Amino acid sequence: MKTLFIAIITLLSATAVVAQDNKNTAKFELGKGLDINLNNGEYHFNLNGFIQVYGAYRNQKDGEDESVFGVKNAFFGFKGGALYNKFTFMLEVNFADSNPLMDAWAAYNYKDYLTITAGQKQTFTNNREMMMHEKGLSMAERSIVSQYFSGTGRELGLFFESRFHIGNVGLKPSIAITTGDGRNSFGSSSVDADMGGLKYGGRLDVLPLGEFKPGNDGVGADFAREATPKLLIGGAMSYNDGASNSAGEGHGDFILYDKDGDTRFPALRKIAADLLFKWQGLSVMAEYVNSSATDLKGIYTKSTGDLPLQPEEIANYLSIGNGYNVQVGYILKNGWAFDARYSKVKPEFKETAKSVLLETDEYAVSVAKYFIDNRLMCQGSFSYWKNPNLKTSNEKLSAELSLQIIF
Repeated sequence: MKTLFIAIITLLSATAVVAQDNKNTAKFELGKGLDINLNNGEYHFNLNGFIQVYGAYRNQKDGEDESVFGVKNAFFGFKGGALYNKFTFMLEVNFADSNPLMDAWAAYNYKDYLTITAGQKQTFTNNREMMMHEKGLSMAERSIVSQYFSGTGRELGLFFESRFHIGNVGLKPSIAITTGDGRNSFGSSSVDADMGGLKYGGRLDVLPLGEFKPGNDGVGADFAREATPKLLIGGAMSYNDGASNSAGEGHGDFILYDKDGDTRFPALRKIAADLLFKWQGLSVMAEYVNSSATDLKGIYTKSTGDLPLQPEEIANYLSIGNGYNVQVGYILKNGWAFDARYSKVKPEFKETAKSVLLETDEYAVSVAKYFIDNRLMCQGSFSYWKNPNLKTSNEKLSAELSLQIIF
C-alpha cells in the first residue's frame, strides 16, 4: 500500500510538468478521473475511484431491529495503456472490503476483435447484473439472484473476449479459464492454497438492434438515453471442477473427502440467460440462473471415509437451484430515476436447517437523483424479503439512504 501511495504522489507531482508539453497532457474530469497522456497518447494513465456512504434501517420479523451507518464502497483504481492501448492494465482496490484487492489484470488487445486478459477481473460467466461494476448499479444492492449464486464476480485466470458484426447485428463471444476459487486465490501460501480444479466458462451476447452507446450496456440505468431501441440477449455457462465455496467463487469454506481421507470436492455447473433493453430513458433487465452439482460419487463428509455424502446433502454446501430477476427503471431528463425489481430463488432440494439456498422472494424499489450522469447520486431504497418456509424470522424489511460520488 505504501508503494501505491508513493506512485500516486509521483504521478500527481508530474502533472504540472506534463500539462506544459504539447506532446503530453493531463486533464481531470469528475466521474472520469485524472487522465495523463504521454507522447501524443502513446502511453496513457488514469487515476479514478468512487465512494458510497449509506445509512440503513432493517426490521426482521421475530428478530431485532437494526440501524446501520457506514461506508459501503471506497474504490480506488489505477489503469492505463501502452503503445496506443495495444497493452492495457488495471489495478483496483476497495478499502471498504476486508480483502481490498478487486481487480488486477493486464491485457493484450489483438486487432479490434480480440482481447486476451490475464489476472483477476470481473468475469462474464455470471448473470448480467454481476457483470456491472458496483458504481453502475441502479439499485442499492444486487438482487438475491446475484447474492445467492455469485460473490463479487471477480476471478483469477485467463479471459478471451471478442466482438464482431454481421450486418447491424453485434456478436460478443467470450471464454474464461480461471482457478475457480474466486478472488485472491493465488495459492502462494500453505495455509491458503487453491482447492479443487479449474473453472471453465463462456458467454455469448447478441445485439440484434445494433450496439448500445459506449458503456451504456454496462450500467443499470439508461444514462445515454438511447435514441433508438437497443436490445442485448445473452447466455453464459460455467463448470467448476471442484468447488469449495457455496457459489463456486471462493475456496476453503468447507472440506469434503474421498475414501482415503484426501480432500475431494463436487463440481458446480451454472447457466445464465439474460436480456437488457434500453430506449429513451427506459431500462428493462431480466435474468435467469440455474446452478447444479455433479461428480458427487465417492465423496465423504468425514476424513475417516465411512460417511458418504448423500445426494440431497450437497444442498448444505452448495447454492444449487434456480433464480430469476426482473428489473424495470426509468430516468428522466432532469436526473430523477425510478426503479422496481422482483426476484425469486428456489432451491433444488427441499430445505433443511442447514441448506445454503433458501426459497426467497424479494421486492425492491428505489428513487434516485443523479447529477452529471451518475457521477453524483443520492438514492433512497426500500426492499422486502420473504422466506416462506422459515418458521421464524421469515420476513425482512430494509430502508436505505445512500450517497455516491465518482471521481
